[in-house]
Amino acid sequence: MRPLSSTTVATRIIEALDVPWVVLLSMDSFYKVLDEGQQALAARSDYNFDHPDAFDFELLVSVLRKLKKGKSVKVPVYDFTTHSRRREWKTVYGANVIVFEGILAFANKELLKLLDMKVFVDTDSDIRLVRRLQRDIMERGRDVAGVIKQYNKFVKPAFEQYIEPTVQVADIVVPRGGENFVALDLIVQHVHSQLEKREITVRAALASAHQGQPLPKTLSVLESTPQVRGMHTIIRNKDTTRDEFIFYSKRLMRLLIEHALSFLPLKSVTVETPQGTMYEGKRFHRQRITGVSILRAGETMEQALTAVCKDIRLGKILIQTNLDTGEPELHYLRLPKEISEDYVILMDSTVSTGAAAMMAVRVLLDHDVQEDRIFLLSLLMAEMGVHSVAYAFPRVHIITTAVDKRVNEEFHIIPGIGNFGDRYFGTDGPSAWCENDSTDC
Repeated sequence: MRPLSSTTVATRIIEALDVPWVVLLSMDSFYKVLDEGQQALAARSDYNFDHPDAFDFELLVSVLRKLKKGKSVKVPVYDFTTHSRRREWKTVYGANVIVFEGILAFANKELLKLLDMKVFVDTDSDIRLVRRLQRDIMERGRDVAGVIKQYNKFVKPAFEQYIEPTVQVADIVVPRGGENFVALDLIVQHVHSQLEKREITVRAALASAHQGQPLPKTLSVLESTPQVRGMHTIIRNKDTTRDEFIFYSKRLMRLLIEHALSFLPLKSVTVETPQGTMYEGKRFHRQRITGVSILRAGETMEQALTAVCKDIRLGKILIQTNLDTGEPELHYLRLPKEISEDYVILMDSTVSTGAAAMMAVRVLLDHDVQEDRIFLLSLLMAEMGVHSVAYAFPRVHIITTAVDKRVNEEFHIIPGIGNFGDRYFGTDGPSAWCENDSTDC
C-alpha cells in the first residue's frame, strides 16, 4: 500500500503504473459523523477537520485490513458541502495495488503497520494554501474568508503539529509534489518490481501446493463412460471443426448440469399418477437456484442450465487475467438481487490454477451466499485448480467431466482442450481477452 498526501500525486502514480487493477482509497472518505453541535461549528468554519480526532481511524484500519486480504469492503461516501456521510456506500474489492492518500496517513500507529511503502509529499506552504482555496471554493462551495479563517486556525497548526513531524517515518520524501517526475518514476519502478516478485511467489506456491495428495471429497467427476470419453476425444482434438466442437461441448455441458443438479437437496414427496396410483418421488425443496457464469467462456454453459432449470436467474462475473502478472482481476459484476439464500451454480469452461474460480467464489461469499450452497462447474479441471479451490473453500462443491493431472510452465492444462473461448467463439488465439482460467492453451 502506498499512502500519499496528494490526490494528484496518487493519480499520476496510478497512470504511470499502467496496472489495470488498482484501488485508490482516500482518507477524506473516513471523516467522522458530526453531531448537531459539531455541524454548527463546521458551518461557521470553527470545526477542526485537520485534527486526528476528526477521522474514523477504527473504520479506516478495518477497511484496509480487509482490502489487503483481497476481500470486498464498504467505503463511506462523504459529502463536504453538508459535512456528513451520504446514505449510499461504495463497494470496493481488493486489488493488485492499493494506493491510499490522506493528510494524516501517518498519524495512527495501527494504520502505519498496514502501509508497505510510505511516501511523504512535501509541498511549499504557499502552494498548499492556494490549492486549499481552489478546492474549498470551487468544489465545496466555501467562501474565501471562511477558508482562510479555517486555514490559519486549524490547517496550519495541524500541519506543524501532526503532519510535518511524520516525515521521519516516510520511506520516500517527494519534494515539489506531482511535478517531481523523477521521484514518481522511482516509486512506479519499485511497485512494478514488487508485483513481479508477488507473481513469482504466488504461482510457485500454487504449483507446489498439494502435490501428490488425493483429490478432495468435495470433488465429483462425471463417470467416464464410453460416451463421455468419446465426446472428450472430439473436443480435445485440435483438428475438430468449430461446429463439431460446439455441438459436443454442449452435449457435455448438458450432462454436467444434470449431474450437478443431483447434488441439490431433495425431499421425498408423494404424487398421484393419472392412473390413480401413488408415486414416491423427489422434489427440490429450496425456493431458488441462480446460475452465475464467469465471462466469457463460462457463459457458454448458460444454455444448458436454462434448458433444465425453469425460470432460473442468471448473473455474470468478468474476471480477466493480467497478461503481465498472470493474476485474475475483477472487472465486471452483475448478480441478481437477494442472492444470499440461493443455491448458486458457478460456471466456467476450464479451471487450471483455480485463481479465477477462487476470486469468483470470494465475490459470491461477499454477497452472503453460503459456501456450501456454491457449486463450481467446469468441463475440465487441472488437479492444481481442484486442490486450490478446495483448500481455500472446503465446503464448495466442485463438479467436472474430467480432471487432467498436469499444467505446463505457462499454467495451461495438459493435455487440455486448448483455449476454450477461442475455439467456441471462433476467435483467433491467444485472445486479447485472456479472460480467465479458461485460457488453458
